[in-house]
Amino acid sequence: MDKTDSLKHIAIIMDGNGRWAKERDLPRSEGHSAGARRVIDIMESMRKHGISYVTLYAFSTENWKRSQEEVSFLMDLLAQFLDENQQKLKENKIRLLVTGRMEELPEFCVERLNKVIQSTSEDYQYTLILALNYGGRQEITDAVRKIGNKIKAGEIDPDSISEQTVADHLYLPGIPDPDLMIRTSGEERISNFLLWQLSYAEFYFTDIYWPDFDDAELDKAINTYYKRNRRFGGRP
Repeated sequence: MDKTDSLKHIAIIMDGNGRWAKERDLPRSEGHSAGARRVIDIMESMRKHGISYVTLYAFSTENWKRSQEEVSFLMDLLAQFLDENQQKLKENKIRLLVTGRMEELPEFCVERLNKVIQSTSEDYQYTLILALNYGGRQEITDAVRKIGNKIKAGEIDPDSISEQTVADHLYLPGIPDPDLMIRTSGEERISNFLLWQLSYAEFYFTDIYWPDFDDAELDKAINTYYKRNRRFGGRP
């Protein structure tokens, strides 16, 4: 691949925290804590590579099925991560965005998210997107509902609906689609993640657990991306 086809947006399914902890005879909570620390490290690596957008699958709509104890810990960990890293995000010119049904998260998380989103909304060069209470099917369903309401109100002609119409009603319209999707821990599926946006993304799967996904592993993923020929349905 010609490097003029620059890599602008990487999406990551951060998988394997629990198994990382289990192999070390640690509670699952320690794995989640190690995974949260990895987020800031990987953002520094992304800045080094000039990656403008990073989307991290942090909490899916299906994750509510986990034990109440684990869900509560994850919400507390999210709040702690925001409290500890708000200033670091600002200093490194990284804005925070959220994709998903954020309003359904606990109030203390929503308050902190809004605070960091607002404080990082100006003078930024990079964008960190956290997928929280996110599901790809839910996002498309919500987009269809918005479009349907506009049709009902006479604001949209059904015959004029295009792919761009749908894209404009997703959670974060205007964000470029990911070029590369990485999933750690050996699983090889996308698990309801960015179903619309990943249509033409390159996929990279690694056996490495998320807490161990360091700069060297990111280099491997990026080098693999640049070796591929992205034809988008056309000829080379």
